[in-house]
Amino acid sequence: MPRGGARNRSGPPADPNSERSEQRGYTLQTLPTEPFDGDVPDFPLADELARESEVWAWAWKQPQAWAWSVPTERWRLRAIAMWVRVSVQCESPEVSASLIGQLHRFADQIGFTTAGLAEMGWRIVDEPQKQSTTPSGDEPKQGRRLRSVG
Repeated sequence: MPRGGARNRSGPPADPNSERSEQRGYTLQTLPTEPFDGDVPDFPLADELARESEVWAWAWKQPQAWAWSVPTERWRLRAIAMWVRVSVQCESPEVSASLIGQLHRFADQIGFTTAGLAEMGWRIVDEPQKQSTTPSGDEPKQGRRLRSVG
């Protein structure tokens, strides 16, 4: 069994303004606050419910959708769809604690929590875009880091 090594959320969070982060090339991708205006992909799970369609459409209007739309990030579609499905199930008053825990895990994986944003290397900044708001299809510099959108 592997032991030791870096773990998600272990230790203090990386500071993108520190000298060490600069040496490692760690930067945060800035996502615009404007709603995503690109094409929304079809819901990838079987037996889609009407409420899931609504939540799917809402999710694709969030700033994180700018990052999800980059070709190198399209693998996240199923995780986004699973977040939608579990989110709809969690709207029930009889929802179980374990399902709420799964919702939180999916939210982390798609950048819908503060910790998830940090883990992806994303930040949402309220500033007007000076150029096109369509992200480039370039490969990330390191790991899941993406290039700046603006």
